[in-house]
Amino acid sequence: MSCYNHSNPSTFLLMGIPGLEATHFWIAFPFCAMYVVALLGNFTLFFVITTEPSLHLPMYYFLCMIAGIDLVLTTSTVPKILSIFWFHSYEIVFECCVVQMFFIHSFSAIESVVLLAMAFDCYVAICKPLRYTAMLTNAVIAKIGLAVFVRGISQLTPLTCMVTRLPYCGPRVISHSYCEHMAVVKLACGDTTPNYVYGITTATFVVGSDSIFIAISYILILRAVLSLSSRDACLKSFSTCGFHVCIILVFYTPALFSFYTQRWGQNIPAHIHILLADLYLLVPPMLNPIIYGMKTKQIRGRVLRPFYPERSRLGFDPH
Repeated sequence: MSCYNHSNPSTFLLMGIPGLEATHFWIAFPFCAMYVVALLGNFTLFFVITTEPSLHLPMYYFLCMIAGIDLVLTTSTVPKILSIFWFHSYEIVFECCVVQMFFIHSFSAIESVVLLAMAFDCYVAICKPLRYTAMLTNAVIAKIGLAVFVRGISQLTPLTCMVTRLPYCGPRVISHSYCEHMAVVKLACGDTTPNYVYGITTATFVVGSDSIFIAISYILILRAVLSLSSRDACLKSFSTCGFHVCIILVFYTPALFSFYTQRWGQNIPAHIHILLADLYLLVPPMLNPIIYGMKTKQIRGRVLRPFYPERSRLGFDPH
């Protein structure tokens, strides 16, 4: 019944960042700092949005989804990376490796769709403001969230099963800090063509389709913003959308670099590739709550409220 192959190894060895073994101990400190910031920021964002009734709106629901996804992405990888860097804990059980791979790739795909949903939210808010509440009801947001989750899981589950069915009869050393799909597939001694084809097709489809629709949304938004008569409204719209675009670039750029480097980047030093792949799972989760949360007036005010209790009662706006 299981998709596991009888020749699966019991454990793999994760090597961290090949070529930078001597500096692993020191690299772990900024990694740990970024992880702590990501945890605190995303937990705070998630808590504030879920407990503040005034923030129960479509845009904040999407931010809540991003926070949850980022918590899964960082927690499924960073503790193991830190254990490699600080305690030389290189071994990872095969089943844990597969689970880690599933979480990394499926939740990255889910986050990609949530970014698309946020672009659509911006489009409706700016281009069709009078229909915003009618179009993006709680029921619609729930359906979007379910569709986002189902698409990410359904697309990446076959990829994980294909990895478990490969025979592994050679070295067990993964030249990576975590169980990235192609880094594991390279250790197989059977035919890996289906893995290559499905992996590249899925990644291209997910990133390609989502980025195309995001681009279309922002072209329409840009056209609508440029037609605004109010300069202040125009600048506010540019500011809101500009930060969203920055997050999209921070998310997609290292992801695509890491994915395609595994296949065709033989001339790129391994330590650069692996380091960027690690930062891909740390930098966006660290920046998302800072940019989305603290840049949003309502969230910033809710976070700062405990520090200004008296002034808040008197109507003082701490932001």
